[in-house]
Amino acid sequence: MPLLEETTLPQEHPPTVPVVIIGNGPSGICLSYLLSGYKPYLDTATVHPNPILYRKLQETKHLPITEQDLEYLSEGLEGRSGNPVAVLFDTLLHPNADFGYEFPPVLQWRREKQQHIPHLVLGRATPGGAWHAMEGSMLTISLGIWMELPGVNYRDLTNGKRRDVTSDRATPEEISSYYRNYVKLKGLQKNFVDNTYVTSVQKLCRGHDEEGLENGHTDQGDGGVGEGGNEGFERNQVECLNKEVGGALWEVRGYQQLQNDAHVPFSLFAENVVLATGASDSPVRLGVEGEDLPFVFHSISDLGLALNRRTLDMKSDPVLVVGAGLSAADAVLCACNSNIRVLHVFRKNIDDQDLIFKQLPKTLYPEYHKVYNMMCSQTYINVAASSASNRPQTVSIASSVCAKMCPKPQLAAGNTAGNSSVSLFPDYTSFPEHCVVSFQSDMKCLLQGNNSLKAFKISMVLVLIGTNPNLFFLKGQGQYLGQDPTKPISCKQNPIDIHPYTFECTKEPGLFAMGPLVGDNFVRFLKGGALGIASCLLKRLKKKGKLISNGGNTFI
Repeated sequence: MPLLEETTLPQEHPPTVPVVIIGNGPSGICLSYLLSGYKPYLDTATVHPNPILYRKLQETKHLPITEQDLEYLSEGLEGRSGNPVAVLFDTLLHPNADFGYEFPPVLQWRREKQQHIPHLVLGRATPGGAWHAMEGSMLTISLGIWMELPGVNYRDLTNGKRRDVTSDRATPEEISSYYRNYVKLKGLQKNFVDNTYVTSVQKLCRGHDEEGLENGHTDQGDGGVGEGGNEGFERNQVECLNKEVGGALWEVRGYQQLQNDAHVPFSLFAENVVLATGASDSPVRLGVEGEDLPFVFHSISDLGLALNRRTLDMKSDPVLVVGAGLSAADAVLCACNSNIRVLHVFRKNIDDQDLIFKQLPKTLYPEYHKVYNMMCSQTYINVAASSASNRPQTVSIASSVCAKMCPKPQLAAGNTAGNSSVSLFPDYTSFPEHCVVSFQSDMKCLLQGNNSLKAFKISMVLVLIGTNPNLFFLKGQGQYLGQDPTKPISCKQNPIDIHPYTFECTKEPGLFAMGPLVGDNFVRFLKGGALGIASCLLKRLKKKGKLISNGGNTFI
């Protein structure tokens, strides 16, 4: 829906929205669903395989899960998320999934429009977030049913479209289509604002006279928010949910890109802001010389583009893939399946227990174990190791070493890890415990490992060593929100510090975070953030004795 008309008249005060969600990926979509009056109840026709949890659910089966004690329900549950509510919601939607079972959900969903909380979901593109930018033909790490959102069966939307009916894993193309259709099927379109870019989020305080906001006056030049499509969000129509806890509001500023490519500024006041931006905004960089050269990329989609444009073929010099995660493995598979030679560089030892491949069942992920087998068995043999005294220490020396190219990597004749019957790609070579020293403008790279330097001519580089969130719109890029405020926010090393059952930031009341920002990188678990946040907001609303009428347009 449009947030702004092209002929917007500026208003003295922007509208006040109870909840603004920044990010329209699966996190934002799921939260919008729960805030739109959809309530999860225990399905009395089902039995949860966990008898203790089932007994707890039976005690209050007349209440929706959002109105129950999430800490009590989560107690004693174990799962592959560090957030207890994420584990709870997952086991309600996919009981015993980690044991290979496919039990039906124990929840049934009811729409209670009087429980609707008005909200806006701001996203840079159409609903689905980063899934629209992913390589469309790759298989997801998660099963298709684990990618689905509450209330709409994934298989129902993809029936008849599967490449292989025996495979339950999905492609990003299928997933992004599912998320777009989900928003339409559940009637959530009015909450979503596409093509919006948030540039600033700052906390303000409402004055006692309610005539204005401290530091909250919006200049005429900032533009206002038009009436079009913002049903129920007129200024002064919505009372502040946080009024009794200090009356703090958040000012959300940004711009919307219209069809004619015009950028129209907007400014909103929000009582609560939810960070659901994911973690794919800023790829992690190596920080080495030559990383900005035009043949060095940080996204697997660039490999897909090169293959589609036929700038790479089996006669090309090798593609260098840097990283030991699933994105790097996807790049290896993509290149090898196109008969492109691959050099695969990673810092870890092949026996490192932290390698993601060691955590994946072979039956579900045969292609990733195929990559791992090659990482172990097709390693490069260092024939003439450089001595420490001759090791290049400067760019100029490194460049001279690159002139002595190895025409083709040699393969180790060691044992093949894992299943030896797996057909491996002959034009793949791995470099365990190696790192990149530099890239050169003449399409050469210098690698270092085992006290030696190796130089190769390459056609393309893919640096796939992870991504970090980009919270540039927050004070100090949101670093003060982390578990360690002295370090940048990182989904793995330093997620945002939240209350475990409400997902509210411990350092900022009224600011919530979910998904990868709090360590839940899988769709299967990020839905727990939606449950925790919706439960928190609904309970606060109920405590104030306020209900929402007319489908959530006004408070009474």
